[in-house]
Amino acid sequence: METNKNIQHKIERTLEAMDTIETVNVSPFFKGKTMNRLFAEKEEQQTIWSWFTPNLQLATLVCIIVLNIVAFTKLKETKYDENVSQFAETYGLSTNTTTSLLN
Repeated sequence: METNKNIQHKIERTLEAMDTIETVNVSPFFKGKTMNRLFAEKEEQQTIWSWFTPNLQLATLVCIIVLNIVAFTKLKETKYDENVSQFAETYGLSTNTTTSLLN
């Protein structure tokens, strides 16, 4: 029986505490300020990459592919042996293959 009295006493205390609750006066702009603070960070994170739209991404991809194709075709056109021999002659690194009678 005592547990029932304790429970009843706790219920009465809880109801009395609810009677003491008063309304709170809040600034009329409180909600607006709070919402701005909550969602300000999310908007900043989205604006970092907002300029990199799908159209710009596609244009960038096309430019990179075109540059790779041009570089690959130029790489095939160049003749490695010619370039190395020209470099060697310019800096005096090549050996003279012609024989001379005086040497």
